[in-house]
Parts: sequence; C-alpha cells; structure tokens
Amino acid sequence: MSKELVIDVTASEIAIALLDNKQLVELNKQKSNVQFTVGNIYLGKVKKIMPGLNAAFVDVGYEKDAFLHYLDLGPQFQTLSKFISQMQSKKGKNPVLQRFKPENDIDKEGKIGQVLSSGQNVLVQIAKEPISTKGPRLSSEISLAGRNIVLMPFGDKVSVSQKIESAEERNRLKRLLQSIKPKNYGIIVRTVAEGKRVAELDIELKNLVKKWETIYDKVKGAQAPRLVLQEMDRTSTILRDLLNVSFNNIYVNDEALTREIKGYISTIAPEKQKIVKFYSGKVPIFDHFSIEKQIKALFGKTVSCRNGAYLIIEHTEALHVIDVNSGNRSKSGDNQEANALAVNLIAAQEIARQLRLRDMGGIIVVDFIDMHTQENKQLLYEKMKEFMSEDRTKHNILPLSKFGLMQLTRQRVRPEMNIQTMEKCPVCLGTGEINPSILLADEIEDRLRTIKEELNPKSLTLKAHPYVAAYLSKGLISTGLKWRFKYKCRIRVLPMDSYHYMEYHFFNSHDEEIELIL
Repeated sequence: MSKELVIDVTASEIAIALLDNKQLVELNKQKSNVQFTVGNIYLGKVKKIMPGLNAAFVDVGYEKDAFLHYLDLGPQFQTLSKFISQMQSKKGKNPVLQRFKPENDIDKEGKIGQVLSSGQNVLVQIAKEPISTKGPRLSSEISLAGRNIVLMPFGDKVSVSQKIESAEERNRLKRLLQSIKPKNYGIIVRTVAEGKRVAELDIELKNLVKKWETIYDKVKGAQAPRLVLQEMDRTSTILRDLLNVSFNNIYVNDEALTREIKGYISTIAPEKQKIVKFYSGKVPIFDHFSIEKQIKALFGKTVSCRNGAYLIIEHTEALHVIDVNSGNRSKSGDNQEANALAVNLIAAQEIARQLRLRDMGGIIVVDFIDMHTQENKQLLYEKMKEFMSEDRTKHNILPLSKFGLMQLTRQRVRPEMNIQTMEKCPVCLGTGEINPSILLADEIEDRLRTIKEELNPKSLTLKAHPYVAAYLSKGLISTGLKWRFKYKCRIRVLPMDSYHYMEYHFFNSHDEEIELIL
C-alpha cells in the first residue's frame, strides 16, 4: 500500500493532502494566521460560572469565551490549581513537579462552583477548535503528545494502547515506562511505540518533560489570557501521527518547509529523510498529482462510487445524513439481496473515506439499501468497522437498525472541511448565457497584443482550461506557435484543471500574473 503526502504552500494557507494508493483520503487546510489550535495551552481567566451547565466560561483571548465543563477539569485539578498558584507567586523559586505534593482528586460528582470562581486564573488546553458560533472547548487535563508517548503532567499512571495486540509487548512497554518516568507524571504509550527500545523512549520522555517545564517562566507573573505553550503546526502534527514505514513520499512546493520537515524527520526517523522531496514544477502541485480533480469530484452533495452506485450527503445543524443509492447497479443481476449487499459494501468503503476526507464529526446516520438476512447485515457492520479502522479520530459504530439505518459518532475537534464544488458560473453570473466561445481565442490574442505593446516581454506563460489549452497548443502548426512568430515572444501554454472553461491568465517569467486594465 502506497502512502504519499502532498503539501501545497501558499501565502494564505497550507493545504495537506494524504494519498493512499493515489486516492485522496485526507485533506487538511490550515490558514497562515490560524489561532486556537487543538493542543495549545493557555493561562486563562474564569469569566463566568454556570451552575446549571456545571461549567465555566474562560477568557483565553478569543472573541467568544471558551467553554470548560466540570468533567473536563481532570481528577488532579486541585493539584494543578495549587501548582499554578505557586508558579504565579513572585516569591521564591519555581516549584518542581517531581517534588510537588499532590492534592486529593476532585469529586467526580462535584459542582463547578466548588473548585472554580470568577476571576481565577486557570491553566487550560484547547480540546476543540472554535466551531460555527461557539468558542473553543477546553480541558484542564493537560497532555503533551510525542511520536511514541503522550505525557500527562499531574498524573501517575502508565497506559498502553490496546491497538498493540501482543499482551507481552504491552506489559514490556508498561514496565519499561514505569521504570523511567518521573514522579507526578502519567504516560500514555501510543501504538507506534511497539518494538521501541528504552533509549529512544527515554529521550522522547525527557524532551516532553523539558517542553512542559518551559511554561514555568511564561506563567510566573503572567497576566491572563496568555498562550504559554503552542502545539506544533498541523503539518508537523500530521507527520508525527502518520509517519511510519509504509510512507513512501512527501512532496512540498516550498523550500523552507521542505528543510523544516527534513529536520523534523531527522529527529524521529533519520532513515526516512530521503522521502521528502521539493516540488519545483510550473504546474500547481495539486494539479500535478491530480488532487484538484479529486477534490472537485469528492466534495459535492453527490459522490460517485464504483460500479454505478452513488451517495447523497446532507448536512444539518444536528447531524449528517448519508443516503446510499444503487444507481445502474439495480439493473444488474437477478438476486436483489446479493446486489444490495454488493452496493452497501462499496458504499461503506466510500463512506469511511468521506468521513476522514471531510473530517465530519458528531452524529452520522447512513441509510443503506435494505437487506433481509441477518448474516448480510452483520457482514456489513463488520466491514464498516474494518474500513473505519484506518481512521485515527475516535469513533463509535452501531449495528444496522430494523429500518436499515446505521448510526455512527465521530469526535469533532475542528470545523468540518467544507469545499463548495457547485459554483455560480463566473462567466455568465447565473444568467445561463456567455459570450460566443468561438471568440475566446480572439479575446486571448487581444490580451496578448496589449501585453506585448505595453511590456514587451521575451517570454510568457498562458494558463487556461485544459480544453482551451489543447486547442491553442495542439497541431503541427498550433495557434500558440503562430502567435510566437507573430509577436516574437515565446509563449508556453499550460492546462489548469481548477480553471473554468472561459478563464485564462498570463504570467511573466517569474510566474507572477500580469494584470492589465484593458
């Protein structure tokens, strides 16, 4: 199985596409000015206690106050609160967590007013990014994620991922981490730690402890709200969570980020540095790897599956609804039950892909094609769990109900990826009428003539829709070649999948768009 990461860096955002056997399975877009990323740690100030919700609203610097529920405080909240108070005290040295005496755990059935008060400073971590009109969701159960382990300050337990199948290996890792972890720190051992040696885990543990200790000076005497520890950006986070021996290539179109990723990989997997490759082609990187085309096909309301079946995906405020349709599959074969099972299995695989791709969270209801035998219903349920096993996000799947509906829940930590594929025609502006397409070549030539007269460039690049690009560049003596001799200017024509039919742009030798007012 081939896994590739393609990273498109622009001035406004970084887009990260994960390809599995050339198929797009995950797409992440991170704005350059994004704030409040999951994992960021803030010193916040309690603004309002809400006894009815058993929660508090906390100011972390966002336009809307963040939400902190009592159940998200963590058992060791009293210890954390006392530790922060001592850190903020201007007297004496910073406390050392290993030598700090823990307080009693808070009551699971307690009330928020018993442990928090308005105006109190509290150390919190972003658990969910701001979604829609809501502010960030917070947790005071701090965790610092590494590649192999997750460090939990104020905890004291070592937990091992249940995805490590060998009980012997889980016990080995648990004993190993218990022997090297400092006091008052808890650890979660991740799946990728399977088979790792003590030296490698010890180095990572010390780095995470050192990372935690960097907040001491930032908290001391600080005024809330303040960011005290920033999570790695989305690119590094994805690499941290995804990079394994099955990763084949990472393509990046930015030299600085290429060096940064190589440096990061050298610290966690030196043997994998060669997979990072700088892309310098003139065609946009997403067009070169056919990602733009897949985005257009996969983010609409209707999604095609193999063998004629298709999905209808609808979104509401409360949940997502997916309807499975057989399409022309209903005409094939005489066995209706077998046909329904075949369509449902194809749809289940595509649904698992869509949930990852769009990062759909919350409640998802799938209306599969009705099946009558319990064996087929159970087979579909088992297959759905298998297809969802690649999804790193926490999820839960229920068997088919008697109405043929399957219910899923998937953790939502950031807004859903929503890309509009159906657009108002930029050429006709919704009127349904455009200028005669036969005149497009003349319009492009007029623009070329004006550029030549005003700027007199030696070379130009014309980017246009693939159909238009083919019309201008194909043939023994193409239109583009005629223009080259006529205007004594080297003209390179590039097809662009992301352009609409009548769209075209001229670029200079530095790949900067030429904009002239005609």
